[in-house]
Amino acid sequence: MVTTDPIADYLTRIRNAIKARHRVVEIPASNIKKAITKVLFEKGYIQNYKFEDTPNHQGVIKIALKYHPATKESAITKLERVSSPGLRKYVGVEDMPRVLNGLGIAILSTSKGVMTDKEARTLNVGGEVLCYVY
Repeated sequence: MVTTDPIADYLTRIRNAIKARHRVVEIPASNIKKAITKVLFEKGYIQNYKFEDTPNHQGVIKIALKYHPATKESAITKLERVSSPGLRKYVGVEDMPRVLNGLGIAILSTSKGVMTDKEARTLNVGGEVLCYVY
């Protein structure tokens, strides 16, 4: 299936899996989705992930979602797509967004790879704001 916005599809699949209280969600793989998944894992929003290559397809990303053991609340409260294929949103270092006064993260695609807003500030690079996570 061809989607016009694969990152929005990625975020929607995670959002729907959280609402349905699934433990694992499978998403078609791409390099940008793999990089976003690594950032989510490093920042503690997902429990684990695995990249599986299939012989005739692009592969699959299996993401184990993270829930609080007592309250069963998800670690991800909201996933919000910022830049879209029709309207890209680029920011410089001075205009870098702060999500929930630093409690959330903005995931950026920069010339040095996919990273969070805090990492981009320390490396002094700007880029395209892909999404907000909190």
